[in-house]
Amino acid sequence: MAGIREQKKAGTRKAIIESAIELFSTKGFEKTSIEDIAKRAGIGKATVYTYFAAKADIFMTYCDDELDVAFADLAKSEQYASCLLDELLEFFMIMFTFVTRNREFGRQLMRAMSFPKEVNNKVKEHDQRYFDYLEKIFRRAEQRGEIAPNQDLFVLSAHVFSLYFGVLAGWYGGYSETLDDAKEMLGTFFNQVIEGIS
Repeated sequence: MAGIREQKKAGTRKAIIESAIELFSTKGFEKTSIEDIAKRAGIGKATVYTYFAAKADIFMTYCDDELDVAFADLAKSEQYASCLLDELLEFFMIMFTFVTRNREFGRQLMRAMSFPKEVNNKVKEHDQRYFDYLEKIFRRAEQRGEIAPNQDLFVLSAHVFSLYFGVLAGWYGGYSETLDDAKEMLGTFFNQVIEGIS
């Protein structure tokens, strides 16, 4: 009996998240209400609140779920990465593809991460996962002798993340049109960083 109940709860959670992301993508985050999400999911408004305290929580839960999938994909490819540049490009292109696959959703995510309406610990935790992963990439590069020892890995992570964010903003601004354009631009920027820290 507990298994059926857990499946039903998981199905309801999934319906809430999918409905919210669809509405955020079509109506925009600000114009979507919890009531809209409940109606689209075919449940009551109170039920949404039993799963999520606010629509920002739904948004960040979706992002975290997607990040889990991306990190699982990256874990599979880690063993094949031969150098720092390859690892950085692999990591950021997975993120870039996720963020740009739905234009409005990606725009909302960028805004939530860059200019949050209020300080949100869930957003901070999400960001920290990026930085933790990047620090692992830089530690491996340090072990391979690709970067000088004793670098501040958080600063390096923030540096390359800001370059990624710039390329992402450029994509939304029409400065690059394809994934290949974005990858080439990231490669150029990351090479400049790597040559400066080797």
